[in-house]
Amino acid sequence: MLAEGMGGENISYQQRVNDAVSILRGQWTISVLAALALGELPYKELLTAVNTAEHRPGGGGRAPLSDRVFTDTLKRAQAHCLINKLSDPRRSGVSVYELTSKGRALLRAVRPLVEWAQEYEDQDDHAAVRVD
Repeated sequence: MLAEGMGGENISYQQRVNDAVSILRGQWTISVLAALALGELPYKELLTAVNTAEHRPGGGGRAPLSDRVFTDTLKRAQAHCLINKLSDPRRSGVSVYELTSKGRALLRAVRPLVEWAQEYEDQDDHAAVRVD
């Protein structure tokens, strides 16, 4: 199956899927986008929001997101035009982050994948295949 690219060239469906998945690489991208879904946030508040959302009762969840990994995630999201970094006019020297229309569209596109994962989450626990 072929899809037409921006320059009129034919690009395989598989390549389009690979391109889309590469935007999501890095385990924190969707977490950052989801934290920004309700509006812009300054750096520290965004980091706190992501880490709070990842904390699960009973000790589950990922380790807290470090500043270095968080900064790399923000730069990657900006490079893909998923978020904007803006100066906060109310606070000198403070930057805020917001979703772009492309970032909002990506969150909407990921929703069916999340629903799929929720639907099959319990089944995976019972239907695990043993590989010897």
